[in-house]
Amino acid sequence: MTSADPGAMPAASDDIAIRARGLGKRFGALTAVDGIDLDVPRQHVYGFLGPNGSGKSTTIRMLCGLLTPSAGQIEVLGLRIPEQAEALRSRIGYMTQKFSLFDDLGVRENLEFLAAVHDLSRVQARRRIDELLVQYRFQDRQKQLAGSLSGGQRQRLALAAAVIHQPELLFLDEPTSAVDPESRRDFWEKLFELADAGTTLLVSTHYMDEAERCHRLAILDRGALVADGTPAELTARLAGRTLVVEAAEPRQAARVLATCAGVISVAQIGNSLRVLLDAGDAQQALADALRMAGITARLLLQPANLEDVFVAATRRHAGVDGEGA
Repeated sequence: MTSADPGAMPAASDDIAIRARGLGKRFGALTAVDGIDLDVPRQHVYGFLGPNGSGKSTTIRMLCGLLTPSAGQIEVLGLRIPEQAEALRSRIGYMTQKFSLFDDLGVRENLEFLAAVHDLSRVQARRRIDELLVQYRFQDRQKQLAGSLSGGQRQRLALAAAVIHQPELLFLDEPTSAVDPESRRDFWEKLFELADAGTTLLVSTHYMDEAERCHRLAILDRGALVADGTPAELTARLAGRTLVVEAAEPRQAARVLATCAGVISVAQIGNSLRVLLDAGDAQQALADALRMAGITARLLLQPANLEDVFVAATRRHAGVDGEGA
């Protein structure tokens, strides 16, 4: 990348851990990732939110040098990827939802093996493993086989293994999809401890409550980046476009509202309906449509949440009204 290259990325900044421009990946006729531009700040928990098949995993594999892009440029921790992927590997960690552990090895044995893979000396390995056993609450389970651990325990051990070499950048590809809500909350506390200690984290998820925890968030759909910002910025963009409709017959009201112009989605939440609009001036038209259908209802403006953001971004990208998210 030289200044004479018209497609070159801007000069690297010390506060940006990952920068990608025009990133794309094709598998034959299938475009898995389509022209993504991305900036991930250092020491942030940066979230990738998207449905299955949206390109999250493919993007992560390209960013960490495991998959060669079909188009675009990547710079990670100041290194050009994939050209300098080998130099990057010692500076990053990678954890997937499959928790790559050796089931027939004990907790400490798993960590010792990973320490050897990362070329830690015996003294370094012993000191680091002792730290992790305390930090991830395995002091009394050092000899327990990994295969006999609970899902949450396996998750904690997999995270300890991913950070044994104290990486500057940690990639986590849907790491909480196989564990219970309490374990997920505990896991996220560990992630913020890592961020506070200086690690940059890129986490893919399809859980809205996890997305809300991120410092910054990118929403992917069908290989494209359809929204990017802090959770507060993303929800603020939908100001005036979310309604709660209280009606005695919510299912009948939902059928009426779904046919109204300007309605992106109607979802029943308990005995109420949550309605997402494509503009903020349709409230009176909806009230009129319900009244004409003989339905008494109360319409209340509500602050948007990330689920609203997700639905608005993905359905707008799909080019449909009420389908395709």
